[in-house]
This record gives sequence, structure tokens and C-alpha cells, in this order.
Amino acid sequence: MDGAEAVIPEAVIPEAEVTAELTADARAALAARVEAVVRATPGVRNVYRSGSLISNLLRAGAAALGTGGEGGPIVSVASGADGIAVEASLGLDVHSHASAVLHSAYAAIDTLLRAEGLVRESITLTVVYVQSREAA
Repeated sequence: MDGAEAVIPEAVIPEAEVTAELTADARAALAARVEAVVRATPGVRNVYRSGSLISNLLRAGAAALGTGGEGGPIVSVASGADGIAVEASLGLDVHSHASAVLHSAYAAIDTLLRAEGLVRESITLTVVYVQSREAA
């Protein structure tokens, strides 16, 4: 790590802006677009399925039993009255500066949401693994 902290400014959302609930299909499509911009961020080597260990184990067990699929979005997108909440788990290159990569990925997601006219409630990014170039 580089020791620097990423300073991420919070946007001021006008009182009149409201994000409507997204359908499951719209959330899945948005999650795919978010995943694409995150993967395009320099320093990101991979994107992993978001969620707790328990929820991931339950999802894998359901898929093994044939009752659930692994084909769903890797990035978590939720919509509510306060806006869109995004959660993603990133694998970074060992030579990248985590704070800089997280800041860039955050900005890319925020830019995408704004371009689509969506209000951001939160963006949660977690570094789950740092891969060397040789391991990829």
C-alpha cells in the first residue's frame, strides 16, 4: 500500500432528485455496466462476487443443487428511495496503489450513475485480493 488515503468528495444531491425503484432486470443491466467500468479501471485485475462469505456459500450450494444460478451479476446494485447503492469486491494488481485504484473505480461508478440520471446513495468498494501479474 502507498500509505495515502483516498479523499472522495460527497456529491450534494438536490432535494428534488429522487431515484425510482429499479426492476430486477434494470438492476442486473446496471450491475453489468458498473462491472464493465470497474474492470476498465487501471490496476483492477478482477472483480469478485459481492456479499458475505455465508451468502456466497449459500449461493454456491444452491447452484450445486440446481436450484440457483451463478449467472447473476457479480456487482451488487440495490435501489431505494435514497438512491442507488453499489457494492463491488476488487482484486488489484500487486504493483498498484490501492487508494488510487479505489478512488478511480469510485469516480468511474459515480460518473456512470450520473450519466444515467441516477442518484447515488452509496458506493462500497472492497479490496479482496491483490494478484501478482504472474498469477493472472
